[in-house]
Amino acid sequence: MKKVLLGLFIVVFLGLSGWLGYYFYNKAHTDPVVYKTESPFETEIVKKTVATGSIVPRKEVQVKSQVSGIVEELYVEAGQVVKKGQLLAKIRIVPNMVSVNNAETELQRARLNFEEAKRELARYEQLYEQKVVPEQEYRKYKADFAIKEETLRAAENNLQLVREGSSRQKGQSSNLVYSTIDGMLLDVPVKVGTSIIERNNFNEGTTIASVADMRSLVFEGKIDESEVGKLRENMDLLLTIGAIEGRVFDAELEYIAPKGVDEEGTIKFPIRAKVLLDEKDFIRAGYSANADIVLDKREKALAIKESMLKFEKEQPYVEVETAPQVFEKRVIKTGISDGINIEVLSGLQKKDKVKVPDANIVQI
Repeated sequence: MKKVLLGLFIVVFLGLSGWLGYYFYNKAHTDPVVYKTESPFETEIVKKTVATGSIVPRKEVQVKSQVSGIVEELYVEAGQVVKKGQLLAKIRIVPNMVSVNNAETELQRARLNFEEAKRELARYEQLYEQKVVPEQEYRKYKADFAIKEETLRAAENNLQLVREGSSRQKGQSSNLVYSTIDGMLLDVPVKVGTSIIERNNFNEGTTIASVADMRSLVFEGKIDESEVGKLRENMDLLLTIGAIEGRVFDAELEYIAPKGVDEEGTIKFPIRAKVLLDEKDFIRAGYSANADIVLDKREKALAIKESMLKFEKEQPYVEVETAPQVFEKRVIKTGISDGINIEVLSGLQKKDKVKVPDANIVQI
């Protein structure tokens, strides 16, 4: 039994000795590890946040009709530039029979009163010329005649307005729709023959056309509550429009909402920025856009890659080469970061060589 144990011990000993010999042989013949290094460099660092939204006109109005009826003529189409007061459409009024009947009754009553006042005035005029009635009495009937005459004109105009939507006395037509501002027609949602409803206190009415000033555009978006505290008015924005590739437009933040809105459990604050366009630029309304809001910016800042940082108790440090492949830990003070590069305020110089963590090459 002792011989068996002794033999087993010798076998294990020889096996371990062989493995250790092989390990140290490989270790002695393994090429040394050489760590990569990079030096600090000067660059521009921009710290920004992103807001999503769309491009809309600052001034957009919906032109509506003052009367109900049917679109008889359309003089414009979407995309056309119009001036304030330009005729857009003509409405054919479908008169309400009750209103027409009431207007005709009022006209008939006004005509009868006028004829009666005319006869009375003629009679008193003769009596006044004969010195039978005083001038004061005559003037009273003359004023009554003028009132009845004006009432007759008003009744005639009212009947014409009810039937046709126009007034002969003032030469105005309520069935004609005009543009209220200078701008471009974004949409003409009606067609000839479309029935429309007038605008009144109880109804918004049918939109005849949407007109907007396309020379003044704004970006409207929303930003997360965690970022809104970093914003201030007049900050610079860089707009990227998905439909326009290869262009970045400048904008200026001009409004930050004082109250946030709840969107799927997240509080976001509406913002608005003025889009700064060149005269040759044309952007269509409704484009979706992303706004990079510049929170801070450094030009010619000394920086390193943010991935080269290490932390010890929340204190940033790097490993600096003091001799070939010999490194020492050095605490540094950092500034702003853009997510790739980070500003170095102190602790490093441009001539220093900083070890790149987790990056090494094997020397052949």
